[in-house]
Amino acid sequence: MSHLHIDDFSHDVARILMQAYMSFPRPCALYVEDIIGPTEVDDVGLHSSRHMACLGAMLWLAEEGFIRYEATIFQEGIEQAVLTNKTFVLLTALSELRLDNTDPALPATVKHEKATLAEQFLQAIRAQDSVRTTAVVRYLLSRQPEPVAAGEFADIIHSDSPLAEEDSL
Repeated sequence: MSHLHIDDFSHDVARILMQAYMSFPRPCALYVEDIIGPTEVDDVGLHSSRHMACLGAMLWLAEEGFIRYEATIFQEGIEQAVLTNKTFVLLTALSELRLDNTDPALPATVKHEKATLAEQFLQAIRAQDSVRTTAVVRYLLSRQPEPVAAGEFADIIHSDSPLAEEDSL
């Protein structure tokens, strides 16, 4: 039996994090409607369980230290949301998870960017692939940030660049 609420959670997490990532480091308002689309309230003004689950995902991400925010906007979303350092490092680091083969003809800087978790999130969202989205979300949630090794950038920083000269000082 499929656990649809976990698929919904994974899609919500992916979209929430990517909206915050796209505005980083500027805080932004995150609205449930922007994540899952418009929803209707019932006769007494209560939001659907799907709407509340998405809002719950936003609040859970904050409680777990993936985003920070200033306040809720009633039950519509959260305001002044921004990625935490932990999440920024996780999203921009090279990922060991490889869901697509990278074209070897691409420049090193592009290959580097395509190997980040943020790019994998964007590809999963664009593909509308539940299995891929869930895999990337689970991978992110299971990780802790690690120090970035200087060697990670060896293929994009050449010995004739000013950064390489500073490194040798």
